[in-house]
Amino acid sequence: MSWRVVSASEIGTSHIAAGTICEDSCWAQVDVTAEGLPFLSMFVSDGAGSAARGGEGAELAIHAAADFIANKLKLKEFGLNDDLAVECVLAIRELIYSRAETEGLKARDFACTFLGVLSSALGTLVMQVGDGGVVLDVGSGLETAIVPMSGEYANMTHFVTDEEAVTILATKAYPAPVTRVAAFSDGLQRLVLDMATNKPHEPFFAKFFQIISTSTVDKEDELHSALVRFLGSPSVNERTDDDKTLAMAVLVS
Repeated sequence: MSWRVVSASEIGTSHIAAGTICEDSCWAQVDVTAEGLPFLSMFVSDGAGSAARGGEGAELAIHAAADFIANKLKLKEFGLNDDLAVECVLAIRELIYSRAETEGLKARDFACTFLGVLSSALGTLVMQVGDGGVVLDVGSGLETAIVPMSGEYANMTHFVTDEEAVTILATKAYPAPVTRVAAFSDGLQRLVLDMATNKPHEPFFAKFFQIISTSTVDKEDELHSALVRFLGSPSVNERTDDDKTLAMAVLVS
């Protein structure tokens, strides 16, 4: 078994108008555990628009999470559980707080959300701090793993840099590998979820999962380019002016 993956982030029209950069960052990769099992890792981070270095914070979050998992994969075994999620978030915080101290800034200057999906033949773990979401299928149809988080006021959320981030961290574990999964930043949230029920808009995901499942390794660059074009298309930009990130994986064998 293994997964076919694709991921991309694309700048929002409001950021273009303001002359700012895309502040989303993402990761989707299939590795192999020390015991030779395929292992899927997917991460999405959205830098806070109110933070001076939010985009850099998102990049640091993805970098820290990827390094954390790379080190775990060297171990003979590790559990996909709450303890692992806490360790991952602490690793992200350590890198961001270190960068902030080095540059004479506050951690909140690098404020960002964080979504993570880890999966192997032994199970699946979803972790989340902030908005955006993860939609997945572990054999019973598509579901939203964790309800996207909102803050005390409208248009507010929680960040991995918050003092209470570990307490806010939400997780969900499944005893099976994901067959289909998508992680997305809040720029796509209203396009892909029914906001009244937080259920996934299945037609949106079905077409992507179908394309990914029939793609081949030599078409990965084309797949990525097509996703970038979609995220920057008028049909998407008419419905959101925010940065947009979408990371997806389909079990193909």
